[in-house]
Amino acid sequence: MCKVEVSVQDTRPENLTETAIPWELWFECWITHLETQLPLANIYELSLRLTNDAEIRVLNQQYRHQDKPTDVLAFAALEVDFPMTEEMRSHQPLYLGDIVISVDTASRQATEQGHSLQTELAWLATHGLLHLLGWDHPDETSLLQMLDQQAVLLQLIGLTINDQYNSPSA
Repeated sequence: MCKVEVSVQDTRPENLTETAIPWELWFECWITHLETQLPLANIYELSLRLTNDAEIRVLNQQYRHQDKPTDVLAFAALEVDFPMTEEMRSHQPLYLGDIVISVDTASRQATEQGHSLQTELAWLATHGLLHLLGWDHPDETSLLQMLDQQAVLLQLIGLTINDQYNSPSA
Protein backbone atom coordinates (compact mmCIF):
# COMPACT_ATOMS: atom_id res chain seq x y z
CA MET A 1 0.00 0.00 0.00
CA CYS A 2 1.28 3.44 -0.87
CA LYS A 3 1.52 6.45 1.40
CA VAL A 4 -0.41 9.61 0.57
CA GLU A 5 0.12 13.01 2.12
CA VAL A 6 -2.89 15.32 1.84
CA SER A 7 -2.77 18.97 2.79
CA VAL A 8 -6.32 20.13 3.56
CA GLN A 9 -7.12 23.84 3.74
CA ASP A 10 -10.55 25.12 4.67
CA THR A 11 -10.59 28.77 3.64
CA ARG A 12 -14.20 29.45 4.59
CA PRO A 13 -14.77 31.73 7.59
CA GLU A 14 -17.31 29.32 9.08
CA ASN A 15 -14.85 26.38 8.78
CA LEU A 16 -17.45 23.76 9.59
CA THR A 17 -16.91 20.08 10.36
CA GLU A 18 -15.84 18.92 6.88
CA THR A 19 -12.23 18.91 8.08
CA ALA A 20 -13.21 15.96 10.33
CA ILE A 21 -13.51 13.84 7.17
CA PRO A 22 -10.66 11.28 6.99
CA TRP A 23 -9.31 12.77 3.76
CA GLU A 24 -5.85 11.22 3.97
CA LEU A 25 -7.27 7.71 4.48
CA TRP A 26 -9.71 8.18 1.61
CA PHE A 27 -7.08 9.43 -0.82
CA GLU A 28 -4.70 6.67 0.24
CA CYS A 29 -7.41 4.09 -0.50
CA TRP A 30 -8.25 5.67 -3.86
CA ILE A 31 -4.65 6.07 -4.97
CA THR A 32 -3.82 2.50 -3.96
CA HIS A 33 -6.71 1.36 -6.16
CA LEU A 34 -5.54 3.58 -9.05
CA GLU A 35 -1.81 3.00 -8.53
CA THR A 36 -1.32 1.31 -11.91
CA GLN A 37 -2.30 4.63 -13.55
CA LEU A 38 0.39 6.57 -11.68
CA PRO A 39 4.13 6.95 -12.04
CA LEU A 40 5.81 4.75 -9.45
CA ALA A 41 6.50 6.50 -6.15
CA ASN A 42 6.66 5.57 -2.47
CA ILE A 43 4.74 8.67 -1.40
CA TYR A 44 2.14 10.68 -3.28
CA GLU A 45 1.17 14.20 -2.28
CA LEU A 46 -1.75 16.46 -3.16
CA SER A 47 -3.58 19.43 -1.72
CA LEU A 48 -7.29 19.81 -1.14
CA ARG A 49 -8.81 23.25 -0.62
CA LEU A 50 -12.36 23.56 0.71
CA THR A 51 -13.72 26.96 -0.15
CA ASN A 52 -16.87 28.91 -0.97
CA ASP A 53 -18.57 29.95 -4.21
CA ALA A 54 -16.95 33.40 -4.23
CA GLU A 55 -13.39 32.06 -4.22
CA ILE A 56 -14.00 29.22 -6.68
CA ARG A 57 -15.72 31.66 -9.03
CA VAL A 58 -12.53 33.75 -9.15
CA LEU A 59 -10.44 30.63 -9.83
CA ASN A 60 -12.89 29.41 -12.47
CA GLN A 61 -12.72 32.79 -14.22
CA GLN A 62 -8.94 32.97 -13.99
CA TYR A 63 -8.16 29.43 -15.18
CA ARG A 64 -11.18 28.35 -17.22
CA HIS A 65 -12.52 31.74 -18.36
CA GLN A 66 -15.95 30.94 -16.96
CA ASP A 67 -17.31 33.68 -14.73
CA LYS A 68 -19.40 31.48 -12.46
CA PRO A 69 -18.88 29.24 -9.47
CA THR A 70 -18.30 25.55 -10.07
CA ASP A 71 -18.22 22.55 -7.76
CA VAL A 72 -14.66 21.28 -8.23
CA LEU A 73 -11.47 22.38 -9.97
CA ALA A 74 -8.35 20.28 -10.40
CA PHE A 75 -4.88 21.56 -11.19
CA ALA A 76 -2.71 18.62 -12.24
CA ALA A 77 1.02 18.67 -11.62
CA LEU A 78 1.68 15.58 -13.76
CA GLU A 79 1.30 17.27 -17.13
CA VAL A 80 4.58 15.83 -18.43
CA ASP A 81 6.28 12.46 -17.95
CA PHE A 82 8.96 13.04 -15.39
CA PRO A 83 11.32 10.11 -14.82
CA MET A 84 12.22 9.61 -11.18
CA THR A 85 15.23 7.65 -10.01
CA GLU A 86 14.81 5.07 -7.28
CA GLU A 87 16.51 7.45 -4.86
CA MET A 88 14.07 10.24 -5.74
CA ARG A 89 11.08 7.86 -5.38
CA SER A 90 12.18 6.74 -1.95
CA HIS A 91 12.91 10.21 -0.55
CA GLN A 92 10.57 12.67 -2.26
CA PRO A 93 6.78 12.64 -2.56
CA LEU A 94 5.38 12.73 -6.07
CA TYR A 95 3.19 15.83 -6.15
CA LEU A 96 -0.05 15.12 -8.04
CA GLY A 97 -1.60 18.60 -7.87
CA ASP A 98 -4.38 20.62 -6.25
CA ILE A 99 -8.11 20.01 -5.88
CA VAL A 100 -10.42 22.89 -4.97
CA ILE A 101 -14.02 22.21 -3.89
CA SER A 102 -16.75 24.74 -3.25
CA VAL A 103 -18.58 23.55 -0.15
CA ASP A 104 -21.41 25.99 -1.00
CA THR A 105 -22.05 24.26 -4.33
CA ALA A 106 -21.43 20.82 -2.82
CA SER A 107 -24.06 21.51 -0.17
CA ARG A 108 -26.65 22.50 -2.78
CA GLN A 109 -25.83 19.47 -4.92
CA ALA A 110 -26.05 17.12 -1.92
CA THR A 111 -29.53 18.41 -1.18
CA GLU A 112 -30.57 18.09 -4.84
CA GLN A 113 -29.19 14.54 -5.05
CA GLY A 114 -30.63 13.45 -1.71
CA HIS A 115 -27.42 12.40 -0.01
CA SER A 116 -25.14 13.78 2.69
CA LEU A 117 -22.67 16.61 2.28
CA GLN A 118 -19.90 14.16 3.19
CA THR A 119 -20.89 11.92 0.27
CA GLU A 120 -20.98 14.89 -2.11
CA LEU A 121 -17.57 16.11 -0.96
CA ALA A 122 -16.14 12.62 -1.46
CA TRP A 123 -17.76 12.43 -4.91
CA LEU A 124 -16.22 15.74 -5.93
CA ALA A 125 -12.84 14.76 -4.45
CA THR A 126 -12.82 11.58 -6.56
CA HIS A 127 -13.68 13.64 -9.63
CA GLY A 128 -10.82 16.02 -8.92
CA LEU A 129 -8.42 13.16 -8.24
CA LEU A 130 -9.23 11.50 -11.55
CA HIS A 131 -8.55 14.80 -13.31
CA LEU A 132 -5.17 14.98 -11.53
CA LEU A 133 -4.40 11.53 -12.94
CA GLY A 134 -5.21 12.58 -16.50
CA TRP A 135 -8.84 11.54 -16.80
CA ASP A 136 -11.09 13.89 -18.75
CA HIS A 137 -14.62 13.87 -20.11
CA PRO A 138 -14.73 15.60 -23.50
CA ASP A 139 -17.58 13.33 -24.65
CA GLU A 140 -20.44 11.32 -23.19
CA THR A 141 -18.57 7.99 -23.31
CA SER A 142 -15.55 9.25 -21.37
CA LEU A 143 -17.83 11.06 -18.91
CA LEU A 144 -19.72 7.84 -18.18
CA GLN A 145 -16.43 5.96 -17.69
CA MET A 146 -15.26 8.64 -15.28
CA LEU A 147 -18.54 8.61 -13.34
CA ASP A 148 -18.39 4.81 -13.10
CA GLN A 149 -14.83 5.02 -11.74
CA GLN A 150 -15.98 7.62 -9.18
CA ALA A 151 -18.72 5.26 -8.02
CA VAL A 152 -16.13 2.48 -7.58
CA LEU A 153 -13.89 4.79 -5.56
CA LEU A 154 -16.77 5.79 -3.29
CA GLN A 155 -17.65 2.14 -2.70
CA LEU A 156 -14.06 1.52 -1.57
CA ILE A 157 -14.65 3.87 1.38
CA GLY A 158 -18.16 2.63 2.10
CA LEU A 159 -20.15 5.40 0.40
CA THR A 160 -22.66 5.15 -2.43
CA ILE A 161 -24.55 7.54 -4.63
CA ASN A 162 -27.80 7.12 -6.49
CA ASP A 163 -27.64 5.95 -10.11
CA GLN A 164 -29.14 9.12 -11.54
CA TYR A 165 -26.32 11.33 -10.33
CA ASN A 166 -25.75 14.40 -12.48
CA SER A 167 -22.18 14.98 -13.54
CA PRO A 168 -19.96 17.56 -11.86
CA SER A 169 -19.40 20.69 -13.86
CA ALA A 170 -15.58 20.53 -13.81
